[in-house]
Amino acid sequence: MTAGGPTTDERGATGDRGTGGRGTAGGRGATGAARRRDRPPLAPTAASAAVAALVLLPLLWLVRTALAGGPAEAVALLTRPETVRVFLNSAALVAAVTGASILVGVPLAYLTVRTDLPLRRLFTVAVSLPLVVPSYIGAFAFVSAFGPKGAFQRLLEPLGVESLPTIYGFAGATLVLTLYTYPYVYITTRAALTSLDTRLVDAARTLEHSRWEAFRRVTVPQIRPAVAAGSLLVALYTLSDFGTPAIMRFDAFTRVIYVEFTTFGRDLAALLSLLLVAVTLLILALESRVRGSGPLYTGGGHHHDTVPLGRWTAPAVLFCAAVPALALVVPLAILGVWFVNASGAGGTALAFRAAYVFNSVGVSGAAALAATAAALPVAYLAAWYRSPLTASFERATYVGYAVPGVVLGLALVYLGTSYATPIYQTLYLLVFAYVVRFLPQAVGSLRASFLRVDPALPEAARTLGRTSAGAFRAVTLPLVAPGLLGGAALVFLTTMKELPATLLLAPTGFDTLVTRIWSAYGQGYFGYAVVPALILLGVSALSMLVIISQEGYDVR
Repeated sequence: MTAGGPTTDERGATGDRGTGGRGTAGGRGATGAARRRDRPPLAPTAASAAVAALVLLPLLWLVRTALAGGPAEAVALLTRPETVRVFLNSAALVAAVTGASILVGVPLAYLTVRTDLPLRRLFTVAVSLPLVVPSYIGAFAFVSAFGPKGAFQRLLEPLGVESLPTIYGFAGATLVLTLYTYPYVYITTRAALTSLDTRLVDAARTLEHSRWEAFRRVTVPQIRPAVAAGSLLVALYTLSDFGTPAIMRFDAFTRVIYVEFTTFGRDLAALLSLLLVAVTLLILALESRVRGSGPLYTGGGHHHDTVPLGRWTAPAVLFCAAVPALALVVPLAILGVWFVNASGAGGTALAFRAAYVFNSVGVSGAAALAATAAALPVAYLAAWYRSPLTASFERATYVGYAVPGVVLGLALVYLGTSYATPIYQTLYLLVFAYVVRFLPQAVGSLRASFLRVDPALPEAARTLGRTSAGAFRAVTLPLVAPGLLGGAALVFLTTMKELPATLLLAPTGFDTLVTRIWSAYGQGYFGYAVVPALILLGVSALSMLVIISQEGYDVR
């Protein structure tokens, strides 16, 4: 039982006990409960075990390197004051960004789904779009706009403003990461609200609960798993992000790990990476506890009414407009300034080529297909056959998401040169790195879709003569197709923006949009970064539209 009341299954089971019969709802609940107690089928279990083993493979390099100096040296390195300070910095950053993302994402989701907010279709798309902006481009833009002698300060100089509060450090990193990660919470929460049966809220209102009490006791328990899932993605992204802390000059795990790697401190870097993995496991445990064990499928949402905003209409519109405006206008304006000020001094070496677009789209599409195929058995078991074994398979897929891209890249370079020479310096290894990094996004989306499917439906198909595989193909797969496509689009979107692993693992001469942006910015020719950046944002926006169209964004 959830904190706010019985779950769907529990309601079904209660109904059976109360009536002594097997009504429709009760039958579905009892069937679903029974299904989750069944032994997992062999083929998905074997496939999930293989996926988990492959995802955890790069960690072997971390363990081997970290333990090379012996336990005493490892303890000494981990208990240094500098290591403790970096740990506290990272913990504070993750907590601040995750909390801020919830405070921004959940109200935006509620406003665009449950209220009579004007221009809901426009705001639904607008507040999702910051997800297409790589956080390192956002950090570049905010430093260029609000940093010392930045564009914003130059605008204010005629008014006598000679300096602004520094954008660097903890506050700046928190602001930038929140602006470009809150859509994870918004998207998952919105999907849950869209499928919410508002008759439950209406029933609470008839029992003389206030609107706030009905929200707290009925809506919050229903959307809590979705909020937890989105928060998990935000926390893991913040923990593993390298570009934003580096640009904002904030000593988080990833920045220190990168410095140690580049200054021959691989033992400490490996130890910090293992500590990072331990923190990731702690976050996964917390998310699992918050999410609870209640199923989500409700047989389709019913939300015929909307909540009138009344005198809160203007503040709500202002809030929905201000968040995406800050996240989108600043980088677009800075890119425009860079384009206008481009001198062309970089020569043909940095000139834009169409091959960069094809390369980016090709490897991102391959990663999306591979990640979706790998996620299918893991999500299927996690949703319908809950057990410690299936939970361990699902949780294993999240580990790679928290390993910094630079660490994962170096681990695969080592494994490639030592044990997998035929695929080293090939696109196979690069796509594998993407799958390890972003598999949880496909798993999360598919798992949520499986939870919304009543297990009684494929069982009914089996009673009509279908095999298990036939029932899955004919009944289950079409029902989870939106989540499958949405997960693939999410993997595609994040792969398009991935930088560190691409720099380390891309074959010689294979350039993508992000590598060209990084080269142009690193060499100081900002104008050459504009066209690849705008194309990257455009392609990412298209994949975001796919996500919006597939995850229950039936805006009316």
